[in-house]
Amino acid sequence: MKPNEYDVVVIGGGIHGAGVAQAAAAQGFTVLVLEQSALASGTSSRSSKLIHGGLRYLESAQFNLVRECLNERALLLKNGPDLVKLKPFYIPVFSETSRTAWQIRAGLALYSTLGGLSGDTRFKIVPKHEWNQLDGLDHEDLQKVFRYYDAQTDDKLLTEAVMRSAQSLGAELEMPAQLVEAERDKLSYIVRYQKDMQQIECHARLLVNAAGPWVNDVLSKITQKVSQLEVDLIQGTHIILEGSVTQGIYYIEAPEDKRAVFVMPWKDKIMVGTTESYYQGNPAKVHPLAKEKNYLLQTLGYYFPKYRHNTHKDIVDSFAGLRVLPRTEASAFTRPRDTIFHTDQPDDPRLVSIYGGKLTAYRATAEKLINEFMHVLPDRQAVADTKTLPLTPD
Repeated sequence: MKPNEYDVVVIGGGIHGAGVAQAAAAQGFTVLVLEQSALASGTSSRSSKLIHGGLRYLESAQFNLVRECLNERALLLKNGPDLVKLKPFYIPVFSETSRTAWQIRAGLALYSTLGGLSGDTRFKIVPKHEWNQLDGLDHEDLQKVFRYYDAQTDDKLLTEAVMRSAQSLGAELEMPAQLVEAERDKLSYIVRYQKDMQQIECHARLLVNAAGPWVNDVLSKITQKVSQLEVDLIQGTHIILEGSVTQGIYYIEAPEDKRAVFVMPWKDKIMVGTTESYYQGNPAKVHPLAKEKNYLLQTLGYYFPKYRHNTHKDIVDSFAGLRVLPRTEASAFTRPRDTIFHTDQPDDPRLVSIYGGKLTAYRATAEKLINEFMHVLPDRQAVADTKTLPLTPD
């Protein structure tokens, strides 16, 4: 191959960009990743830090998504034990909880079944005499507490580990590098990007747009007009406070609107999140709103009385990220979380944009993408299997 010619060029150094780079490099393809600022600088460092099957997706019958995420969780626990840790999760049931105890029990039983009935997916009812150990959880009107298991990670460290894995297989990373434009010729894209005050040109047989909230901004830099999907950017905010929850992660309902909120340990403090509100504007300028902080403080205090009088002054840190959801009439909370691959030309795709995607399923998403579009790439010899590649924190 000539210099600056690649099989796959990826725009975006978040978890999906890193995942695609790893999957492509594992198949023996030459890969270049262009990241505009730093790895996981956007949504991939502003998630709820959870590697989970998505228990609530059962309500919208997204069984395949849950099964896939539970399978990916198992792989991550095996391949990245220093990055992904299994944690107990607690679901308290009060008389006003929108889902009854039997509904939650049925959901957890199905969750376990989709997870292959492994020990990591089993659940139990916490005996009443153990409730005093649950980090000060309010007992008034408490009827039952369920415990099951999911996993927690540092999303930024995980993204960096996946990118290091890709680089160990030959992938290249340019960072910071700003896409200027991309122009399709017959069988590839000519990609021009800015780095160190210089404009550089490379060629990509397949250009992958993994820019997350910037996905349509990237498409606007394609010289030939390409279609875009209409999306909503959904802001999710987390707050971090002094304090501790030592028993695990609490899966609770916000009293205001019955949305799911997590209360979890995070670096010797408490993290509470997330919210869901529509965002318009530059994704780089997303920031937590006062009303979101109030919502999370109210939710924390409602279930944990010792934090009932906390105010904004007690928040030691907060952050907001953006999820990309294809536009529908449904609320953000209830929409399907399918990942969509959108191409420039259906008959000869050389540009594919990733809309949506979940942290937990990044590897499966990347594998699907490479397999689906391998027919436009040259024959190469696979050098590794992402299902078995180890992921380490440094």
